[in-house]
Amino acid sequence: MQGTSLLNRNYYLNHSSIPFHFAQSPRDFVVDEIPLYEFSGEGEHLVLHVRKKNLSTFEMVDILCNTMGVQAKEIGTAGLKDKNALTTQYISVPARIEDAIDNLDHPQIKVLSKVRHNNKIRTGHLKGNRFFIRIKKVLPVAAAKLDQAMKHIKRDGMPNYFGYQRFGNDGDNYLIGQDIVEGRKKEKNKRKSRLFISAYQSHLFNLWLSRRIEISKLVSGLEVKEAAEVLNFDSILVKQMKAQKHPFKMLPGDLCMHYPYGAIFHAEDLEAEAELFSKKDRAPTGLLIGKKVKRSVDIAHTIEKEFEAECQEDGTRRYAFVFPEDIETVYREDKAWYEMHFTLPKGCYATVLIEELAKREIREEKITSNKQIKGK
Repeated sequence: MQGTSLLNRNYYLNHSSIPFHFAQSPRDFVVDEIPLYEFSGEGEHLVLHVRKKNLSTFEMVDILCNTMGVQAKEIGTAGLKDKNALTTQYISVPARIEDAIDNLDHPQIKVLSKVRHNNKIRTGHLKGNRFFIRIKKVLPVAAAKLDQAMKHIKRDGMPNYFGYQRFGNDGDNYLIGQDIVEGRKKEKNKRKSRLFISAYQSHLFNLWLSRRIEISKLVSGLEVKEAAEVLNFDSILVKQMKAQKHPFKMLPGDLCMHYPYGAIFHAEDLEAEAELFSKKDRAPTGLLIGKKVKRSVDIAHTIEKEFEAECQEDGTRRYAFVFPEDIETVYREDKAWYEMHFTLPKGCYATVLIEELAKREIREEKITSNKQIKGK
């Protein structure tokens, strides 16, 4: 478990690395939050549809607290949106500050609409996010490869890795989280402590998912006997896994959830569950370590337990694969731009899709780009 959270990631698509340039910016990375429900139109809370530019959600909340005279705990947010982007999201504030909201004048924050609601918005109260992403320096040959790769993603989905945003600017927040979990470090700030521990949970999940993709690619790429020997699996099981339509191969004992939400259950009939997975009806899940969380069994748990750790935070399960929806792509050859629109469920990272296309980390491109901007 050494190194950064992104090193040694296994990608599931089989194409070679596609050359293009991507760096998050408000012009090339746009995120629109999709609310989970309609707002009531009455109540003690005011739901704001806000657009922010080059601000993290935490930074936006701090600005509102400092200018509106409210405490951070009074502001509700459903999810955290990228800083280096143009994003819209829904937040709730006390209705008593409506006049102050009407007079808000900030160059990076704009209130698009407002409506009353009975309850404060809570974390997770969103359906998903709609993305617009523009990548640059795309030659026609690369555009054709991107088209083909996006067809595969439309058909099979994408690995649900946590993106680099989860791990801090230097990519090593999970190491602090590990020290906290293992008792070598204490963090008095509860919000920071939760962020660090969450990064460690996410790191272990990413390692597990990378290992499962490696297993899947070995099963798909090798002859049955050879794959069985390499993986120390029964040949009959390898043959069953080879027959699965989806490139992510399910294992006996996997914990699945109906997709895009629903009950969690063990995959008892592997063939039937794998068929429903290929039809996007359900998906296998991985572990986010902690208390009160179900574990896989059988061979699936043999793999999963390699990435387990004791943690006093509550754990949960996370989809191993997710299915982007409403995918639209345009290649602008005159500008060498490739533009994408797609929708992801909550908690998923658009940058993971970009890295799957590129077959490389794009965090370094972001860092380099930011350094160049600062140097001007």
